[in-house]
Amino acid sequence: MNTNEKKAIALHKKLGGKIRIESATPIRNREDLALVYTPGVAAVSSLVAKNPKSAREYTMKGRTVAVISDGSSVLGLGNIGPLGALPVMEGKCGLFKVFGGVDAVPIVLDLSTTVEAGTQAEIDAIVETVIRIAPAFGGINFEDIAAPKCFDIERRVIEALDIPVMHDDQHGTAIVVLAGILNALKVVGKKLTTSDVVILGAGAAGTASAKLLHIAGVRNIVVLDSKGIVTSSRPEAHKRELAKLNVKKIRGGLRDALKGADILLGVSGPNLVRKSDIKLMNKKAIVFAMANPTPEIMPDEAKRGGAMIVGTGRSDFPNQINNSLAFPGIFRGALDNKVTKITMEMKLRAAKAIAGLIKHPRAGKIVPDMFDKRVAPAVAKVIR
Repeated sequence: MNTNEKKAIALHKKLGGKIRIESATPIRNREDLALVYTPGVAAVSSLVAKNPKSAREYTMKGRTVAVISDGSSVLGLGNIGPLGALPVMEGKCGLFKVFGGVDAVPIVLDLSTTVEAGTQAEIDAIVETVIRIAPAFGGINFEDIAAPKCFDIERRVIEALDIPVMHDDQHGTAIVVLAGILNALKVVGKKLTTSDVVILGAGAAGTASAKLLHIAGVRNIVVLDSKGIVTSSRPEAHKRELAKLNVKKIRGGLRDALKGADILLGVSGPNLVRKSDIKLMNKKAIVFAMANPTPEIMPDEAKRGGAMIVGTGRSDFPNQINNSLAFPGIFRGALDNKVTKITMEMKLRAAKAIAGLIKHPRAGKIVPDMFDKRVAPAVAKVIR
C-alpha cells in the first residue's frame, strides 16, 4: 500500500463517508417546524399531488440527481459489489456538488439475494428498481455498471422516464475523449475525418467513444477486446455494431490495428501496450491511455515510441482525460433547462465546449484542468 492509499483510507475513516445531508432552512422553533413539517407541509403535498410538474419547484426533485451503481465494474477493480462501489458513488456526488452545484445522492443496489448475476432477470430488476425510485430525482446518473448489461439498462430507463438519464462511464468519458482529440488534432495538424482511430477496450467507455467519434466525423475505427479486433461474428450485439466502424476490414490483433493509425484510445487495462506497438503508428501519433490507476502504457514509454501527444486518466500526468469535466455541467444544464433526454447532439456540443476553453492547445495542454471553474458553466450552457 503506497502513501496516497494510506492517506485515502485514513481520511475516509475519519470522515465516516464523504457525503452529508443538511436542511436547506433552519428549524429553530415551533414556527419553523410548522412550516417545514406538519401542519404546513400538508398544503405543499396537496399542491404537488394535484400538479406533479410543480415538484421541480417545491421539492428536491428540481436540483437532485441519483448516482446509481450495482458495483459490477468499479474503476479498474472489477465486480466488487455494491458496498465496494459506495465510496466511489460518494466521491461522485461530491464532484457533482463542488464542480456543478448539483445535489446528488449515492445509491448502490444489491440484487444478489433475489436474482442471479448476469441474467435478464437481473437487468429487469435493476430497471424496475430505478424506475420506482425515480420520482424523487431530477436526473439519473448510472455509474460502474458492467457491459453489456449497462447498455440495455440505460436504454430502457431512458425510454421509461421523462428526466435525463446518463451512464457516465459511457457518455461522460466519450465526451471528454472527443474534446481531447479535437484539440490534439489541432496540435499535430491532422483532421478528424482522415484520422484512423484504434480503441483498445470494447466495454462501456470504448463503445460510447467509438459511436461519438464516428458521429463527429471519424470514418475508420478499429475496436479491440481481449480476443483481438472485434468482427461481425462476435455473439455480443454491441460488438457486431462496433465491427461496422472498421471500414478497412482490418483483422488480427493490436499490432495489426495500430499499423498506420493516428490515434490510440485505451480504455481497457494496465500495461497492454508497448513502445514497439506505438512505433507502428503514423508520425505525430496521439495516445490516450486511460486505464486507472495504471494506464495501458506509461506516458514516457509512449513518447519514446513516437507519440507526440499522450493523455491518461490520472491527475499526476499532463492531459487528464477525465469524465468529471463533463458530467457536472451536463446535469447542471439538464436541470436548469428542464431537459428530459440527453441527446447525441448535446454530447457533441459539450465536447466542443470543453475543447473550446483551450484557445491555444499544445502537446501538454489539450483539455482544461478539472478545477477550471469555466468548465461546468460552459457545458451547462449547451445542454438545452
